Amino acid sequence: MANQAQSKEAESLAKTLLNKSIVNNIVPLPEDCTYTPFYCEENVWHLCDYVRKNKISELSKCYVVFISNNSRCVPLWRQRSGKDEERLVTWNYSYIFNSCVGPINKDYHVIFMYCLDDRCLVFDLDSDLPFPTYFHKYVTETIRTDHILRPENHRFFRVIPASVYLQKFASDRRHMRQSNGNFMLF
Repeated sequence: MANQAQSKEAESLAKTLLNKSIVNNIVPLPEDCTYTPFYCEENVWHLCDYVRKNKISELSKCYVVFISNNSRCVPLWRQRSGKDEERLVTWNYSYIFNSCVGPINKDYHVIFMYCLDDRCLVFDLDSDLPFPTYFHKYVTETIRTDHILRPENHRFFRVIPASVYLQKFASDRRHMRQSNGNFMLF
């Protein structure tokens, strides 16, 4: 029994060291990342740009993932801005204008992924999961299953190589403005 506990502890330590090593070698530590709440697409652009400037040989292993759906209402758990026990956030642009009670966010979410061989790591600055988190854990705890959702809330994923994202990304933040033209304050 003691050997199993020691083995699990050693495995946990190894994963922690791996994550710290990857973070130090691929992207900055979370506290050193450029981060603006509610602007995940720009936060991810800065992660891609960091890799381009500091680890160009790793850029081909980096991807940007957009999470959205037709109803423009994307439920995700384990988000820092979530208020309930499960930290659920419904990234939904229409809630802003309908004065709906609950998290006020937007209609899609963007994450950064780094793929090593058969393993992928997710870097989500809006998540309360470790930075990075293995893909399986991220999906299990943040995305969960569409079976528990209404069909209109099923998520779609668009995966883009980080190099393409760096070349093509543009945001006018139109979806983040009030009817009077001022930016929304969250």
